[in-house]
Amino acid sequence: MWADMAKTSLGLSRAARLVSAVAVLGLLTACGGGDGGDGTASAPQRVSGTAAPATGDTSSAAASVSARCHTSELRASVGRNDPGAGQENFPIVLTNASGRTCTVRGHPGAAFLDASGKQLGPDPRRSADTPVTVRLAPGRSAWAGLTFSHPGVSGARAATPKSLLVTPPDERDPLKVAWTAGPVPVSGNASSVRLTVFAAGTGP
Repeated sequence: MWADMAKTSLGLSRAARLVSAVAVLGLLTACGGGDGGDGTASAPQRVSGTAAPATGDTSSAAASVSARCHTSELRASVGRNDPGAGQENFPIVLTNASGRTCTVRGHPGAAFLDASGKQLGPDPRRSADTPVTVRLAPGRSAWAGLTFSHPGVSGARAATPKSLLVTPPDERDPLKVAWTAGPVPVSGNASSVRLTVFAAGTGP
């Protein structure tokens, strides 16, 4: 009986060792799955737990910027005065001189200059009007109002500019226009020059 039990125990022991050996072999095989065929296991591969962040779609922003009229694509002029009640009212006109459709939105920049290029008076004040986007096909125009009280009526100190600098909205480079409309207020009471936002056309 003891001999039979010993044989059974020995058989179980051998079976256990065989199972263990198979398990170890399986683990080694799993770890060495990148074996290049020369018996050397490949290095472990690190896998990121998250994907790289997606880049935002900037096409709309880029389209908005590229649609803007640039200074080099525009021609500036000053329209005819439309006076009223001591006010001088001039349209500043920007015309699309390029071969593409572009847009203007908001107020222009403006400054009166003397013959030496020195600015006369402070920067004009901007109206509180709500800007609109004006699409300009080639050859089309937009205008913004330039208004001030006539110096002879307001009593403000006046000077006669040689030119007017006009800077399109969101641009840095200005356009120079000859000023032939006489004196403008540069200091003193009621000397403010005001600008309105651009609208389609060449004037009111």
